[in-house]
Amino acid sequence: MDRLQHWLDQATDTAVGWLSSPAALMQFGLLIAAYILARLLARRFSPIVEKTLTPKPDSVHILARLSRFALQFLPLLLPLLAYALTALGEGLTRATFGSGEVIAFGKRVFLFLAAVELVRKVLPPGFLKLMGRYVLLPVMALHALGFLDDATTRLDAAQVNLGNIQFTALSLIRGLIAGSLLFWLGSWSNRQSAGYLKAQPDLRPATRELAIKASEVAIFGAAFLLLMSIMGIDLTAVAVLGGALGVGIGLGLQQIAANFVSGIILLLEGQTTVGDYVELDGGEKGTIVKMTARACVLETFDGRWIVVPNEHFITTRVVNYSDQGSANRYEALFSVSYETDINLVPDIIEGAVSKLPFVLQAPDGPDCELRGFGESSVDFAVEYWVAGIDDGKNKYGSPVLFAIWNALKEAGIEMPYPHRVVELRNAPAI
Repeated sequence: MDRLQHWLDQATDTAVGWLSSPAALMQFGLLIAAYILARLLARRFSPIVEKTLTPKPDSVHILARLSRFALQFLPLLLPLLAYALTALGEGLTRATFGSGEVIAFGKRVFLFLAAVELVRKVLPPGFLKLMGRYVLLPVMALHALGFLDDATTRLDAAQVNLGNIQFTALSLIRGLIAGSLLFWLGSWSNRQSAGYLKAQPDLRPATRELAIKASEVAIFGAAFLLLMSIMGIDLTAVAVLGGALGVGIGLGLQQIAANFVSGIILLLEGQTTVGDYVELDGGEKGTIVKMTARACVLETFDGRWIVVPNEHFITTRVVNYSDQGSANRYEALFSVSYETDINLVPDIIEGAVSKLPFVLQAPDGPDCELRGFGESSVDFAVEYWVAGIDDGKNKYGSPVLFAIWNALKEAGIEMPYPHRVVELRNAPAI
């Protein structure tokens, strides 16, 4: 309270001194004139700047995006013009009267007003607006009142010790602010780079995923090192921490490290990538929809997601139905009775299956094969190629079986069912 009273008394004495000084009154007049002139200039040039920078609605090139970005800062034109004119007036005042405290205070106020407009009208809702409201505005207010240097001096004098690491309260606050901004910027840069890489059609999916992960590691690694430098932390301590982390990985995080390295190998080889339909030895099968540093996510035909560690793709046998192309061969089993002329069956079935729109003629057309002589039927199978993966033998298998049934019915060929002969011994005579 005593310090606050001292500051209030000092502010009162300064205000009284300004009001009683002709030089100070002259500076107040220059401030008012600078604001009025800045307002007139802003009113005059704002429509011109807006018309010049506004691109066509359908423009998407880099200059159009830069113009739209620059237009967001148009509300800052008035306070920045007032700041610039006040800076010119400050030089004139100091040359004439040898002092310029009042006009310097006004210049800082105009800069604070620019920060207010930036937070209110320019920064988007979310993290940046939150940082502007609770960090930028208080700092600019202290700067406008002339208390910023005193506050930074006191914070810089306060020491904080964490083991062998020493830093000041000012560096801690600066690190929190800079860390928040750096990692927000890193997250934004990572999203932008990932979007750009995903939009490149010339890159293989595996190369694309590897480039995305490499850019993510590089961005956040650079942000971490820059943050350490801003906070003034000696990087040798980080090296010691890295060595301890390496020991921890070797002792307790072997599986995580193995999965991470396996993920890198998968991306480098490119034999398994997003969009492939795979089947593992453990029975997991589905389409790869996502590859992370630790695991691959498989989506089954019924919409379920299976998370499979990357190590399983390296150490076990993996059947990839999509790696060599989209064509896959399937077969449909059927039987006919022993009264059938089986020499006619292949032509009938192959012709019926060939008419289905999804059946391919290359690398081979439908092939009907005799598989064996059963207890009650002659067993056949027709093999066919399709462009894609069968949905649990329902996507293509069901239409093929319908085609076989209709073709056999149309040809008058019977599909048998089991027959049994029952012999009754010692049965009474009828």
